[in-house]
Amino acid sequence: MIADQSTILVVDDELFFRKLYRDLLFAEGYLVEVCENGEEAIARMQHLQVDLVLSDMVMPGKCGLEVLRAAQALPNPPEVILVTGYASLESAIHALKNGARDYLVKPFNPDELKHLVKTCLDQRRLLGENDHLKKQIRLFQSSQSLSSLIDLERLLPQALSALLREVGATTGCGFKCRDGETVVLSSTKGSVDRLLGQRLADALLPGMEVASGFVQPEAGSRRQLQRLGLKPERVWMLPLGDSEGLKGGLVVCDVPAGLPDKVAMADLRYLCDQIGLGFENASRYQDAQELMYTDDLTGLYNNRYMQVLMAQEIRRSQRYGLEFSLIFLDLDHFKLINDSHGHLAGSAALQEVGQLLQQCVRDVDTLFRFGGDEFGALLVETDSRTARIVAERIRRVIDGNIFLQERGTPCRLTATAGFATFPSDAVDREKLLDLADRAMYVGKVERNVIRGVDEIPEE
Repeated sequence: MIADQSTILVVDDELFFRKLYRDLLFAEGYLVEVCENGEEAIARMQHLQVDLVLSDMVMPGKCGLEVLRAAQALPNPPEVILVTGYASLESAIHALKNGARDYLVKPFNPDELKHLVKTCLDQRRLLGENDHLKKQIRLFQSSQSLSSLIDLERLLPQALSALLREVGATTGCGFKCRDGETVVLSSTKGSVDRLLGQRLADALLPGMEVASGFVQPEAGSRRQLQRLGLKPERVWMLPLGDSEGLKGGLVVCDVPAGLPDKVAMADLRYLCDQIGLGFENASRYQDAQELMYTDDLTGLYNNRYMQVLMAQEIRRSQRYGLEFSLIFLDLDHFKLINDSHGHLAGSAALQEVGQLLQQCVRDVDTLFRFGGDEFGALLVETDSRTARIVAERIRRVIDGNIFLQERGTPCRLTATAGFATFPSDAVDREKLLDLADRAMYVGKVERNVIRGVDEIPEE
């Protein structure tokens, strides 16, 4: 017959029965371990993966019922068959009620023993296959959901949770990156806070650029992990990207030791593949969205996105009683740059303006280019007094900058700005846009100045 490599632990205080069980079961192709008492059996089960325990009910020291209880307390408990004499049949039935798979009465027929063991192990294997099938179905459903999710802000936290669940861990982080360098943390779990997550992602980023699949960090990163208070041997990472290169990753910090022996690696690879596919799809979708809402020349947002964002900000301000301000900016005599140095120089100057604007506002604020030489800034939770300060900062930075130095054609530019505040100046989008625009054109009379709504002349 085909050998079944299940491991059976035989426990009996009588040498005759230990040899009988071992010979009968070994001949059937099983791996057989023998113990002469309950204490030895319990210790053996702690260090040996056992599929079935065949234990005598009555033994000196720890009895068969105590062996049964110890077996049930294990992470992957083995099946237990208790062997009893006529006098303790009642105890055997009691054992069945407490979790034993079956019992055998001495004296027994050898064929009865072999049949009982085979039936017990077949049931165990079928139950295990059923549990694995259920797990695979859950994994398939979860993976399909992740692979079809196109919102990166939702995908990364869900993917991290699924990965932690699959490997039996609780701590990790997920992040995005731009140009393979700038890391933006998207999700943290367990004891990883945002500061630790940022440092962890920065430390692993170089190794992720050359790694593939769910792997452990390269040796060069281990010292940095130790400095962060982590055990390098328990850290695993999953690089995420597309044909253009690395764009993010997931990091798990408390993976159990000996992972390949504790999880189905084929299932884990399938989950990682689906996470990677979902991330690639979501990245492409995000890139398409950015192209739709981004100015190609400066990288700032465009007028289309400003309209969307203003509607959102008005709803938020109305809900929480907040203010926000809008700045319109127009470069003075910009046509002279194009006429004197050409349109390529003019484009380079506009790019410099975009970079200068980013230095003048907070990360929570949003910058726009409407086209030509007109720019804008939406300042969240900002009143008119602060808006004036920011507008003046922008005007002063542009006025003090020397443009086109790298092209060998240094020149100066100035800008005129107008601003309006919601809801003190206007309570709807069109009115706010109109007031900021009118304030800017009031300043155009003088140029290189800023003007607020209160400086618009009455008609």
